[in-house]
Amino acid sequence: MPQSPNRSRSASTANRDRGDSTTTEPVEVDLSSSTPHTLHQTVYARRNQYIRPHRIRVKIGSWNVAACPGTDKDLASWFVEGKGLEAKLASLDLAHNSAVETESPSTNIYTNTNPAPDGDVEQDKIHVLGGDRIGLYVLGLQEVVDLNAATRLVTRTVYGSSDDTLSKWKVALENGLPKGYELVAEEQMMGLLTLVYASPEVAKSISNVSTVATGTGLLGYMGNKGAISTRILLGETTRMVFVNCHLASGIDANFVERRVWDVNQILSRTQFKPVEIVGGPETDGTNNGEKIGDEDFAFWFGDLNFRLDGLPGDDIRHLLMLHSRGEYDLSKKGLPREDSLEGQGIFVPHSPDSSDEEESESEADTTKSTTRSSSTEVTTTAETDDSLSSLPDPDEFAPDPHEDPASLQATLDSLLPHDQLRKVIKDRKAFHDGWHEGPITFLPSYKYDVGTVALFDSSEKRRAPSWCDRILFRTRSTKEGFERKVKEEEEARKRDEEMKARGIDTAGEDDEVLFDYDPDNDGSSTQKPQGTPGADYDEYDETEDCGAEETVVTKEGFVDRIHLEIYTSHQRITSSDHKPIVSIFTLDYDGVVPELKAKIHAEVARELDRAENEGRPGITIVVDTQDKQASSGQGQQSSSEGQVVNFGEVRFLKKATSALTLANTGGVPATFSFVEKPTTEETDGTPQWLTTSFIRSEAPSDDTELVELGKEVTLEPGETVNAVLEVLIDDISHARLLNGGEASLEEVLVLRVTDGRDHFIPARAFWAPTCIGRSIDELIRVPKGGIREFAHSLAEKKGNVGSIPYDLDVHSAAPRELFQLTEALERLTERALADEQMLDNCEIPKEAGWPFVESLWTVTDKDLRTSRVIDVIDALDTGKSPNDAFPPDISCIERLETVAEVLVLFLRGLTDGIITTVLWNRIEQAPLPSLAQPNSLKVGAEDVEEEDKTTILDILSAAPNHNISFVFLTAALAKMATDLAPISKADMDALRAAENTQPTSSAVTGTGPVGVVGRGIGALGRRSLSFRKSGAGPTVEALVALERRRAVERKFADVFGAVVCRAPVTGGMKGKEKKAVEERTKGVVELFLRRRDG
Repeated sequence: MPQSPNRSRSASTANRDRGDSTTTEPVEVDLSSSTPHTLHQTVYARRNQYIRPHRIRVKIGSWNVAACPGTDKDLASWFVEGKGLEAKLASLDLAHNSAVETESPSTNIYTNTNPAPDGDVEQDKIHVLGGDRIGLYVLGLQEVVDLNAATRLVTRTVYGSSDDTLSKWKVALENGLPKGYELVAEEQMMGLLTLVYASPEVAKSISNVSTVATGTGLLGYMGNKGAISTRILLGETTRMVFVNCHLASGIDANFVERRVWDVNQILSRTQFKPVEIVGGPETDGTNNGEKIGDEDFAFWFGDLNFRLDGLPGDDIRHLLMLHSRGEYDLSKKGLPREDSLEGQGIFVPHSPDSSDEEESESEADTTKSTTRSSSTEVTTTAETDDSLSSLPDPDEFAPDPHEDPASLQATLDSLLPHDQLRKVIKDRKAFHDGWHEGPITFLPSYKYDVGTVALFDSSEKRRAPSWCDRILFRTRSTKEGFERKVKEEEEARKRDEEMKARGIDTAGEDDEVLFDYDPDNDGSSTQKPQGTPGADYDEYDETEDCGAEETVVTKEGFVDRIHLEIYTSHQRITSSDHKPIVSIFTLDYDGVVPELKAKIHAEVARELDRAENEGRPGITIVVDTQDKQASSGQGQQSSSEGQVVNFGEVRFLKKATSALTLANTGGVPATFSFVEKPTTEETDGTPQWLTTSFIRSEAPSDDTELVELGKEVTLEPGETVNAVLEVLIDDISHARLLNGGEASLEEVLVLRVTDGRDHFIPARAFWAPTCIGRSIDELIRVPKGGIREFAHSLAEKKGNVGSIPYDLDVHSAAPRELFQLTEALERLTERALADEQMLDNCEIPKEAGWPFVESLWTVTDKDLRTSRVIDVIDALDTGKSPNDAFPPDISCIERLETVAEVLVLFLRGLTDGIITTVLWNRIEQAPLPSLAQPNSLKVGAEDVEEEDKTTILDILSAAPNHNISFVFLTAALAKMATDLAPISKADMDALRAAENTQPTSSAVTGTGPVGVVGRGIGALGRRSLSFRKSGAGPTVEALVALERRRAVERKFADVFGAVVCRAPVTGGMKGKEKKAVEERTKGVVELFLRRRDG
């Protein structure tokens, strides 16, 4: 459709002409703060750059279908295609009305620029514009359901409208509309139905659609009467309101007042949603919406039910019937009746007087032929006269039907002053505030016999013909003009009252005669007296040209124009007792062009981004990568956006670091910091494996260490600083998750710049599989070569890193790492003892618990010890001997301490321990006298201990691999205790001799053979002092050696009790209960560390 024809005035020109509006003036927008709000505001401020002139045709149709069947089938023909006109019963200027087209039998289209020749147009070829040349279709229907049935009325009042009815009318209209037209609004309130459709070009420019149904029927609120009001915003600039109504029926004065009441109720109760324009002026929060009257263009249509007063209905019906038959002008009775419908076959489709109609048709054809001949002669004569004179012949001008007393239009003009609607407008009761209507040039729309043309109600009621169906329209300009008029009248009234109060209401009249004299009107014979008694109605005045183009300044400040092209009825639509009426308006408006708006939006976004970047801090980040595998041979990665800080392969306890160089490349100081994660039970605000710190980029001149600058740093323009990222996995539980593939080393660091943008720095590392944090069932399935290579091979097969499956083959009875560590301990212990005897500067700590107690280690540098532990673990993971991890210059004592530390760490990392929780529960339930009362053993206690050891081993035999691991470990620890705290053969003999000299009471005191050798000095009691008195020195030395041995065994048990046994210690246990469990675990280990042979 022609939506945007060339118009001489653009939006900007129109706004300049208006002069008094500031709506479209440039808006001051702060470009330094880029937010979606300021972005939309800036785009809105530049809307003159994307608003262009548009033109559309708006077609409004109204029809009371009276719930008649078949009316939906006629809808598309008259509303979309424009068919059903009766030109002889309406003053349609076919030669000058651009909204009417005529089509010849040969399908030629005739318009006002291409008129049809006389006699070449058939009646059914005349139609109103439609199809895709209409941009907006607005349809209002009344009585789409039968409102007279009481049951149906109550049902629809309670339960609402029928979806079937709405769907039926939508389908009927959509089937006739051109392809692509979109539904804009739909609403049904009982018998009222509103449908709004728009062309594809117009539909995308419509927004802020709001529809309100207002019932004014029964009890003043029911929906059998009332209105459906629809508000749309066209092109983000023009507000349009469409009111489809059905007012109270009846002809008496009280019904007129009820219709006025209905109108006022609709006006006061209709409340649309607020108009929201993105970026537009903000409201103060008190705006509850818009009402009828806030729009730029309003259209009120429907069955208003206003009737004709003061005339008998039969007289009106007879008068109009004469016109429809062409018999009104009796002076031309012998002339052909071109206005007659006789012979057309449509006056009464099933009339019994067909013979008379045929005769009239023959006569009409004859007279029409004569008329055409006469017309030809007159034309020829006129052409001759034109050659004689240049003056136009008055006969060439078409006669004005308003001036012809015999015309149908003159009759309509005589009836319209009796119209109730015009009377309520004159009395300022309703529709007086700027509403007007196009010229009425068509027969009354109500009431007809169904199935007929121009045959008014022939039933017993014989209702008087009336223009019940109307289309009114109002613009913002006419409404404001009326408001100004009312204000001026009120001001004049106040001035008159003031003059009367001052007594000068008549003073000076004679002096003002000269000033009041109007030479054009005073004394004119054509001036009519006003207020003539007996005149109830003014003569109908058609001088106001309601079809003229009207200029309107919209609420948004743009200049629009509207022009009524046609206002008529479709007389040949006969399926209802009402005739449908239509109006076509041409609307010239300034609207948004979506493509231009999108372009401006992109430009504004770029401008805001540029302005924001210039005024905000700017940080440039360079990733300094030290790991060659991680950086793929590149030393630096500039601009961290999209780059990854790759730490490469990370090992347990092994720190990995990477540095970032941060430079302030902006023009203002920049303050930034890394965003900490929310603190939970598992984290302290930073990732548990990744930490950050800031240090100065310039190295200090002296040898002092680099000092951290804190969590937040401020740089001046041009300054730089280094950020150090450090990865450390030192938690065994975390190592377990990584070994099992349940966790990954991936993180995104957020560097937050105050008043600037956030920088996102991805960081990742690859976990090196390790034996720490594994189970025995996993480790026994690791073949030679170490777990790291084996885990990598499994990951390549499965596609991911995970635990070692338990369905693989078993390669060793116990973890190979345990064998390697215990074997290294034994050998290093022997070598350390040998070095102590051969070297002067080599001395083994004599305190019990060495080398497993940290406080007794000879190496106090923690970082040094950790690095050696990492090397030993790495040797175990790669299948090497722990001894291979040490440089040659490290002493055996230091090596022994490192291996001992790794052994404790390895045992602590076993997920199920050597003695699992299940096995420990069985040990707890077993009767073990040596653990129940360790300090009150009687004779034969050695046998009791052996029985308890056998019981424990029987329980452990349920898990053979755990059993072997336990035996192997305790044997190695017992041998270490023997080597570190030896008892010579002479001492053992002296101890046995001392045992043999004890009295028989030893059976009671528990100082039998096992009591002395097995428990130490305390077993001898006070009698042991007699040895020293009697000079038995070797026996005392033997007791001291024995006590040292037992102290070493107890310390070893203290260290390994908790890491070997997985005894359930819950948080609900009390201190004594926990201590009892700990003592029992130590007792089990100590029981297997004790030797009887020295």
